[in-house]
This record gives sequence, structure tokens and C-alpha cells, in this order.
Amino acid sequence: MGELLLELLSEEIPARMQARAAADLKRLVCAGLDEAKLAYDRAESFVTPRRLTLAVDGLPGMQPDATEERKGPRTDAPDKAIQGFLKANGLDSVDQCETRDTGKGSFYFMVRETKGAPVADLLPDLLAAALRALPWPKSMRWGTGQTRWVRPLQGLLCLLDGAVLPLKFAGAAAGAETRGHRFLAPEPFAVTGVADYRDKLAAAHVILDAGERRKIIAARAEEIAAAEGLRPRADEALLDEVAGLVEWPVVLMGEIDAPFMAVPPEVLTTSMRTHQKYFSLETADGALAPKFLVVANMVAGDGGAAITAGNERVLRARLSDAKFFWDQDRARKLESRVPALGDVIFHEKLGSLADKVARIEALAAEIAALVPGADIDQARSAATLCKADLTTDMVGEFPELQGLMGRYYALEEGERPAVADAIAEHYAPLGPADACPGAPVSVAVALADKIDTLVGFFAIDARPTGSKDPFALRRAALGVIRLIVENRLRLALRPLFEEAARLHGDIAAGFEADDLLAFFADRLKVHLREEGVRHDLIAAVFALGGEDDLVRLLARVDALRDFLASEDGANLLTAYSRAANILRIEEKRDGASHAGPPDPALVDQAEEKALLAAIDTARPAIAAAVEGEEFAAAMAALAGLRGPVDTFFDEVTVNCDDAALRANRLRLLSGIRGALDGVADFSLIEG
Repeated sequence: MGELLLELLSEEIPARMQARAAADLKRLVCAGLDEAKLAYDRAESFVTPRRLTLAVDGLPGMQPDATEERKGPRTDAPDKAIQGFLKANGLDSVDQCETRDTGKGSFYFMVRETKGAPVADLLPDLLAAALRALPWPKSMRWGTGQTRWVRPLQGLLCLLDGAVLPLKFAGAAAGAETRGHRFLAPEPFAVTGVADYRDKLAAAHVILDAGERRKIIAARAEEIAAAEGLRPRADEALLDEVAGLVEWPVVLMGEIDAPFMAVPPEVLTTSMRTHQKYFSLETADGALAPKFLVVANMVAGDGGAAITAGNERVLRARLSDAKFFWDQDRARKLESRVPALGDVIFHEKLGSLADKVARIEALAAEIAALVPGADIDQARSAATLCKADLTTDMVGEFPELQGLMGRYYALEEGERPAVADAIAEHYAPLGPADACPGAPVSVAVALADKIDTLVGFFAIDARPTGSKDPFALRRAALGVIRLIVENRLRLALRPLFEEAARLHGDIAAGFEADDLLAFFADRLKVHLREEGVRHDLIAAVFALGGEDDLVRLLARVDALRDFLASEDGANLLTAYSRAANILRIEEKRDGASHAGPPDPALVDQAEEKALLAAIDTARPAIAAAVEGEEFAAAMAALAGLRGPVDTFFDEVTVNCDDAALRANRLRLLSGIRGALDGVADFSLIEG
């Protein structure tokens, strides 16, 4: 079985594009092989900063023969129809067709046998098509050529069982040679196959597999740090990126000058990570250490001393800027920066950041009154200052530090810790993996910020559509849900939405709280589905309307889930579905609703009387339990209906000949539906 090796050697491929490019190359080539009916055993793609490689094993020598068959017109069809069929299939006469009796008459069939071509003849065009289709996020042309690629190509290697395939792409013709490391092994060398290719690359200081480079960096970083009693700070994304920057990773340790250690550690780590791709180190107690790790792409004769010194020099300049920003920003109080937010547009229809801050301040005070332990004055102060650091030089340089820098500046000014923490945490949670604030003041301000955003964009009808969510409203809604649920807050959302709309003024004149609550219902389904809770139970409870207390809603969902998992619950759901189906059919036939209490005088069978008594007992018990948030008791009251309902369906004929009796029995069924719908809309529950 054949072995294909393809390599495209180029200038440096941006690290962020490498993994996707390798996956796309494999996908496109394999799709071409499948379309050509070429089976294979295994396909692997690899990428380094300078090369994109594909290896396919188990290819056949020949493409399988193919038979194409098309049914034509009847043999006695008009000549025009027959000639049209012949012309469409490149045939000269009906003598080139088969005649078959299909049982429905005699028909002409075109049968064409196509001999399979040698795989070596098919692959060049197949590979060239895949390379032209490879979707780089950004590409370029070079020289006089018109072909676009991520970076200028320097070489093209393409072998099938060691023989060069006549592939041409972007002005390059395939050969059997490649090159190793740009500086350590720049001379070309020939290869004969995949194993030989990998071995010779390794000898030429190139580790082909990005996963292997990643493991080497991680292991060496741990080893070097441990020798100093330190450990690398976990940063999986940076590890992936650095593995895409080097072909032969060499990990070195450098030092951070002592004066810079007075700058907040987040500033140092962000500067090192963002600008220089350095790994931060920490002590056993988690404090930032005055050292860093750099991954070089070079084996130096001096053991890396010059490389380390050069990186220390570059870092010194970077951190000097950061320290300058830190010192300059502290020269002004945060409060003095608030007016400048008026010059920053939040959204053209929703005003400036100063307008948003004013709304957050008012709403945070309202929410703080409902959050146990939250100080209203502190919530106002935190809301006033929460966006002020956006005008600082530090956040201008490192936007990812917004909020966090506000906390540092607030503490420097002697602000209360709860206020400073709320400034840092009011953006959280930013995603499923982000920690959710638990401090009362932080929770109040974070909720105010997110609810203001949600109400504002819903008011101007800028809500998410399909996969598009330019203002991250789904994330904001999930943030509100997590803040409420994880802190067990008893908040009614509707009044908060309406207050937020009032604070927006005329722009929110058309705002409908029900629309935003429906949006929250969808987000809550997503949130709970990730935790294994059935989405239909959420829908069944939300459908009752008027429920905007998420903690109470989830308690009802939990009780409903437990009830339906029981034998009584499962059987009662079946009975509900039967009653609802009968009612739907008969109400459609009668053109009228059968809701309303049955006439006791027409309840004559013992089974009817037992069911009516059970419904009359269950309804007030359910209502009282729901009102008291005793949802387990409400489910217990529902369970009491199971026996009478089962017996009713076993012994009573609903659609009897007596019209009055039939109507009364249908009202009894409506009573079953009404009793269960006092807990949830059972029609939305699946199964």
C-alpha cells in the first residue's frame, strides 16, 4: 500500500494559524481522496513555524474501476426523446445502450465502464486543488505570482512511495528535498519517506510534532523552575502559542529587575505574556517570583547567556513602560477620571460611559437593598468608580486589566476593600470557566452592569439573532443567572428590568420585560443543560408566566424532576397526556372549551366522584404549597391524583351517548389538566 508525503516549506507561519491550517490540509486532501474513491489507512498532518506537512498511509496503486448507469426513455418513446438521451450522454446510437425490461416496459440504459487510473496520476491535481482551497485567515502574494499563501513558499516536497510526484504550486515544483532548522541545519537534504523524513528533521534540529514540542517545553520549564524552588504559572494558551514559534525549543531562565517587582504582579505577567511570550514563575505560596522563562529557537554555544541577557534587556524596556504607567496613573484619583467617561461612547443610541455609570449607580443601589449583607453606600461608590480605570494609561496599554487596575488604584487611595473588590469583579463572570463574585457589594454592582446592558440593547432592538451576538448579550444573561443562582439570591427580575428601562429614559419606551424574560428562559435552559437538567422542565415552569425569581424557579424544577422520576409522576404524566389529547380532540370537534367546574349532580359513577373529590382536595393543597414554596408538598399533592385518575380512565367512558354526561366528564378531564398545570405546563414535558 502506498505512502504519500507532502511538505510545504515557507517563511514563518503565525502561531495562531498553524493548528487550523494543519487540520484544513488534512480535511481537504482526505475529502479529495474520498471523492476519487481512493481508500487509505491513516492520514496525519503536522505543522511547525516553517512547514506544513501531510502524511497519508495505505493508498492503493490504482483507482478502482467505476460503473456509471443511467436509465433512459422507453424503447417505444418518441425519437426526439431518445435522441435527447443519447446526446446528453455522449452516445451516437441506441446500439450503444442496453435494453432492459423493468416490468413496466422496455427501457434504454446507458452503462459506461470507467477504468481506474494510477494513483500517481491522480494525486498531483488532487493535491493542487486542496492547496488552492486551503482557507488562510490572511494570505499574500509575492514576486510576480498570483497564487496566495500565508507566507512565501521556499520549497515543495511531494513523494509517493519515495518517488517524486509532478506537483506544482505557487511557482514551486515538487522535489525530494527539504531543509532543517533555519540556523542550525540550513542545508537541503533528500528524504525517501515519512519515517526517513521525521528522523532526518530531528537530526536537523526540527521537532515535527507540535504536541511533542509542547511537552518538551512544559517538562523543561518545570525542571528549570524546580531547580530554583519555583514553578511555572499555568498558562495552557501561551504554551500552545510558544510551541508554534519554535522548531527546536530551548528553555532559558532570566531575571526581573527588583524595582519592577513593586508594580502589581498582573501587570508584569500580562506584559511578559502579551509582548514577549515569557512564562511567569511563582513561589510555593503563589507569589510572583522575580524570574521568567523564555523559549528560544536556538542552541547557543554559550549555553544561552547572550540570549538570556538580550531578553532581559528587552523586558527591562517593556517593564519600564509599565512602571511609568503605574506611577503616572496613581498621580490622579479615580474619582477625578469619572467625568472623562463622558467623552467615551458606550453606544450611539445608549449614550456615553458616563451615562452608563450613572445608570449602574442608581440600579446598584436598588439591587444592594435586596442582596443580604450589601452596603448601599458602598455599592454606589463602587458603581461610580467601576469604569474609571478605562481612562488610565495602564488599561489603555493592557485592556485586559480593566477593573483589576481600578481595584489597585482604589486601594492605593485608601478606598474600602469591598468597594475596590467590586470594581475589579463587576465584569465577572466573563464565561463558564470564570469565577463568580460572592461578595455582596461585588454582586450588586456586577448585576447592575449586566442588567443595564441587557435592557439597553433590548430597548433599541439590538438583541442576538442566530449565531450573531455582537454585544455579548447571551454571556451577560448567563452572568446574571450565575450571580443569582450561585449566590442563592431572592430577586424578582421583572421589577429590576423595569427600573433599568426607566433609567434609560425615552430610548426604552418600547421595552418589554417579557421579551427579556423569555431570553433569560432560553439562557437558563443552556446553563442547566450543561448541568444535566432537562430543558423541557425549565420550559414547563416558565410557561406558567409571572415567574422571575430564578432560585424559586429552580427549586420548582428540581421538585418536578424528582416527581417525574417516581412511578406516580411517570404514570400521572401519561394520564395527563391522555386527558389533554382527549380534550384537544373534543374541543376542536365541538368548537368550544370544556374548561370549568363539572356539575356535581351529573357525577354519578363512583370513579367520577372519587376523581372530583381528589381534584377538589388537590387544587387548594397545590396552590398553598406553591405559594409557600413548598414544592415537594405540591408534588405530593399531585401524587394523590394518580389512583383516582387511573381508576377513572379504567372504568369511565368519557365519550358516552348522553351529551350532558359527556360534557360533564370532559370538564372533569379539564380539572385534571388544571390541577397539574398549577405546578407546571405538563404539555411541554417530553416523554
